[in-house]
Amino acid sequence: MIILPAIDIKDGTCVRLMRGDYSTAHKVAEDPIKTALSFKKAGASWLHMVDLDGAKDAALVNSELILSVLNATDMNVEVGGGIRDMNAIEFYLSRGIKRVILGSAAIKNPELVKQAVKDFGQSIAVGIDAKDDMVCAEGWTDNSEIDYIELAKKMENIGVNTIIYTDIAKDGMLSGPNLTKIDELRNAVSCNIIASGGVSSVKDIINLAELNIYGAICGKSIYSGELDLKMAVKVAEKV
Repeated sequence: MIILPAIDIKDGTCVRLMRGDYSTAHKVAEDPIKTALSFKKAGASWLHMVDLDGAKDAALVNSELILSVLNATDMNVEVGGGIRDMNAIEFYLSRGIKRVILGSAAIKNPELVKQAVKDFGQSIAVGIDAKDDMVCAEGWTDNSEIDYIELAKKMENIGVNTIIYTDIAKDGMLSGPNLTKIDELRNAVSCNIIASGGVSSVKDIINLAELNIYGAICGKSIYSGELDLKMAVKVAEKV
């Protein structure tokens, strides 16, 4: 299992949210590049980045900052937030981003996902962010009536290889991931599953690895010191 430390960008700085609520955004680090380099030093080979402004505004608001992190670290970077068309996808992938995450587009424009998978294959991931099993979009500000497993199955049928699942109720709460929902998703589709939300300890890493999922995103727990990233990477490689 791989560990993906997270850098969420809002107003040009590293922030974390609680349960997807933008009003709870608080700065957790001053410099995204220095933060990413510290993650690399701890042994992480992947980086999960989200343009929170972009997610809300449906535009690549912080793209240049994201690319500056990529160029400074030479890590495998996956990016989500504000990516709504093929031009945005091509913009990131042509500049070295390893994987682009489509979120709202999976709900509102599945044809875009289909075309993106056709053109870029495994470089396309779908982010499924759910609250009470229902998928949310537009930076978690728009609730849908689509069940998270129903959407995952549709994305699998399109050819999506990687799904990033976030339980919004767990995000930023340091209360542990929703293992039951993650396991249900893993059993429902054959896609690689990356779990996000609530990871706060090495025990959580072990629990997720035992579910045989592909990866785990860690954010607030690293910044708060609850989780030692170096230890998490080592444990994930072994179990």
